[in-house]
Amino acid sequence: MKRLHLIPILALLLMSNIPSTFAQTPRGNARDGSFFTPEALPYSVLRMREFMPTTNVPRGNEARITSFRYALQEEAIDRLRFVPIGKTEPITWLQSLEENYTDGIIILHRGRIIYERYFGEMTSESLHALMSVTKSFTGTLAATLVAEGKLDPQARVSYYLPELADSGFGTATVREVMDMTTAIAYSEDYTDPNAEVWGFSAAGNAMVEHPEGTPQGYHDFMPTVKQEGVHGERFGYRTINTDVLGWIVERVGGAPLAEQLRARVWSRMGMEQDAYYQVDATGTAFAGGGLNAALRDLARFGEMMRREGRWHGEQIIPREVVRDIRFGSNIEPFAASDYGKKLPGWSYRNMWWVTNNPNGAFMARGVHGQAIYIDPTAEMVIVRAASNPIASNTHNDPISLPAYQAVADYLMGN
Repeated sequence: MKRLHLIPILALLLMSNIPSTFAQTPRGNARDGSFFTPEALPYSVLRMREFMPTTNVPRGNEARITSFRYALQEEAIDRLRFVPIGKTEPITWLQSLEENYTDGIIILHRGRIIYERYFGEMTSESLHALMSVTKSFTGTLAATLVAEGKLDPQARVSYYLPELADSGFGTATVREVMDMTTAIAYSEDYTDPNAEVWGFSAAGNAMVEHPEGTPQGYHDFMPTVKQEGVHGERFGYRTINTDVLGWIVERVGGAPLAEQLRARVWSRMGMEQDAYYQVDATGTAFAGGGLNAALRDLARFGEMMRREGRWHGEQIIPREVVRDIRFGSNIEPFAASDYGKKLPGWSYRNMWWVTNNPNGAFMARGVHGQAIYIDPTAEMVIVRAASNPIASNTHNDPISLPAYQAVADYLMGN
């Protein structure tokens, strides 16, 4: 059994003589990071507000909820079969959900919900941690400022953030930050305890006391990053790029990130629930991975992006933003990176992953299995929340990517 939390807790108690206090999902805590251990993850991803301070993204008290039409095809989709990458034997769609520790998943076809399932403790009302799916929201806000002529993507980062003039970001352009082609001495290898990502994470942890002389928040850490190599030549996936971009968005947009997401997106789309960001001790939102939201609201956002920024007759995001994500990327820097071997033919634009496959699919991706997958040709959007104990999409992609394609093929065949 890969995933005990798929079984209701009462069933577990009936199967054993373990006292109920020991049968509950471990909680952990934020001070020592135990809330993100594999055992505690299914609990934590649904309750991040219990572990750290947050800032709200209101849906708007007067906003009318936009409803979905349903045309469920769950049984047919559950039976779909495909062969995972690197394997020879097929599995079903339903089997793939357990293999990848799915907490909740929705499939839209032409704007209608054709599949919606929740597992474990997740429900339609749960706010799930989105991890790096957050990056695509930050990138979309930045690209919107570009489309409006308020942000120059060719300007140097130091033009907007003089605080970073002497850092590795100082000579990089905003475009290089948006597409993660900055050349900085910064490792995002979560298996390496000495990787710089842990120092950045520690700086942003509001639940611990930071010794004097150490970074006191995300912004305080950024000037310590040094340049290593030539900007623009090679894709390098580093979360800190997104947090630099979030700072630029706040500086140019004149408001905190949460307020800009509220004003531009959340309060205009008839969302069902507020969202929220995790913040550091200074109140700075974690632009690279701190957004938490309900699955149906993610489906609304994904469908809006599929429709090139339109939602219920209103242009929420400029059409050119979506078209730039789909068609504006440079494949060469991505191909030159390690990711070019893992995801051949892909590219990265405005903090979105672009498959460049025949269907023109693009997606937002987050560790532990979070995803918004948009297939314009199949007129399909898949949103997925998960708690895979391994913090790497390398362990999700061999199953998830062919699974998404199997559903797209099924829909185009019908």
